[in-house]
Amino acid sequence: MLDIARQHGVTVPASIMNLSGLVQVQEKDPLTFSNFLEKFKILRLFYRSPEVIHRITREAVEDAAKDNIRYLELRFTPVALSRAEGFPLHDVMDWVMNSVAEAAKEKKIKVGLIASVNRHESLELAEQVAWLAAEHIKDGMVGMDLAGNEAEFSAKPFAGLFKEVREQGLHITIHAGEWGPAQNVRDAIEELSAERIGHGVRVLEDEEITALACERGIAFEVCVTSNYQSGVVKSLTEHPLARMLEAGLKVTVNTDDPSVSRITLSHEFQRVGEDLNVPLNVLKQCVINAAQSAFLPEVEKVRLVAGLKKEMKM
Repeated sequence: MLDIARQHGVTVPASIMNLSGLVQVQEKDPLTFSNFLEKFKILRLFYRSPEVIHRITREAVEDAAKDNIRYLELRFTPVALSRAEGFPLHDVMDWVMNSVAEAAKEKKIKVGLIASVNRHESLELAEQVAWLAAEHIKDGMVGMDLAGNEAEFSAKPFAGLFKEVREQGLHITIHAGEWGPAQNVRDAIEELSAERIGHGVRVLEDEEITALACERGIAFEVCVTSNYQSGVVKSLTEHPLARMLEAGLKVTVNTDDPSVSRITLSHEFQRVGEDLNVPLNVLKQCVINAAQSAFLPEVEKVRLVAGLKKEMKM
């Protein structure tokens, strides 16, 4: 980031440590939603050229490959990437897709892309992203996500759009039940056609909604470190992941934002095993849950699951 700042005239602290404090969660930081989101405001100032977007995308894929990940679904928010310089959305999406294809081929890792839109932004913007994403299914675009400020903005205005997107062949994951109540998980499933839920840790507050998620086989993309750093849970040991597993929910382990949280997926699995006392055989099942819930054609999904089971000696 210092390198990018020097090339593009972005004013930042001269030292890596001081810059890190602005864009990564630190031990001394307040563990709040607002502090967590503040990091992204600074990050968005850096997307100054196609070369920057190419580099950041490429390095995200490289980092996943280094962490021994077999299949990566990489989320990106085209509107956020376009904003600093007013890039056309279709250009941004092309840059990301081309960079992913190049890095994935070189590092021998399979990557699917999920285009994300935010609740607090307009439906018109979301529609632009959705139609561009649908046009690029053949280029590795696999899904759409609705994220953003769940506490203050409803997902319901986006329901019609997400149903149309599903009909176009894109898969759907929705951020819900993180900063909002369990009802948001129900809305995501029943009104927005969600196949997976981003976070969803508050689903246990309602037994009926928990049962609905179990019945539908909805996968939960649980991000332990992120939930702690953003104040969703008061301590790591209080995280509900283990209770979600006990309730029969299809839980997967995820990083959320590796660079912002200074973590890897390996780190998260270690944390779930050691801090939450989830046994190894259950951790392995979480890996299989993720593969079974991947936004892949059925034939590829079966192959991925079989390969992972063989590697993990299941």
